Amino acid sequence: MTYCVAMRLNAGLVFLSDSRTNAGVDQVGTFRKLSVFEVPGDRMMVMMTAGNLSISQSIRQLLSELKTDDGHSIWTVPSLYEAARILGQAVRQVHEREAKSLADFGIEFNVSIIFGGQIKGERCRLFQIYSAGNFIEAHDENTYFQIGEAKYGKPIIDRVVTPTTSLDDAAKCALISMDSTLRSNVSVGLPLDLLVYESDRLAVTHFVTIDDRNEYFQMIRNTWGHQLKSVFEGLEAPVWNAAPETPGNVLHSTNTGSKPVRVTPPAGLAPTVASPPLQTLSQQFYDGQQ
Repeated sequence: MTYCVAMRLNAGLVFLSDSRTNAGVDQVGTFRKLSVFEVPGDRMMVMMTAGNLSISQSIRQLLSELKTDDGHSIWTVPSLYEAARILGQAVRQVHEREAKSLADFGIEFNVSIIFGGQIKGERCRLFQIYSAGNFIEAHDENTYFQIGEAKYGKPIIDRVVTPTTSLDDAAKCALISMDSTLRSNVSVGLPLDLLVYESDRLAVTHFVTIDDRNEYFQMIRNTWGHQLKSVFEGLEAPVWNAAPETPGNVLHSTNTGSKPVRVTPPAGLAPTVASPPLQTLSQQFYDGQQ
């Protein structure tokens, strides 16, 4: 499996991918999933992939060679939208060539792609391409895409990233998102590829491969964990059975009348112990000290 995330901001683009692939618990491999297609001064494009590795590699190779009926390729098309269409065509061609044979062996044609960058004369653009070769584009209302194990790293991005976020803050947020995924899913792993592109540079601005010795990423992992724990410990404990006039952050008030849904026990089965009355947490604590 994998996790990749890309963000389109007013200031440029951020791409981050892991490099874990596995075919079983005892068969773990490292394959880089971020590829750059660049003609400095004219265009800079990035492709990140998740899914079947053989399919992804076939698509990447075909994309670098494929030409449209009018002779254009991703190296010459005038817009990133047209480049995304060529990528979609490459996906469909690989599907046509490989899908039936894979299906005969019980293997699904599975690939997800994030593709973005900038071509001279237009703004930065970001696309997500699906297994059928169709795609969608990121806009201000949804300024990022994720593929692979997306759920663990999504909350921090939703809370932090907007089109006006700086590239450094977006890169920091992407790394926190990746750290959350690494901690919760063993199928995602180091090293990571992080690429940051500043709008109108038309060449890669910053790139780094991050392993477990990277000091900044280790700082992110340790500091974020400590800060989360501090915030958690600073939250007030819930108050139970509070009087209706009790001020503050009351979880449960005596006048709510809320009750659980209880399933009726079989006839003749009488309770051996009466249910204890509900208590406030403070009462429980006090009683435990007697």
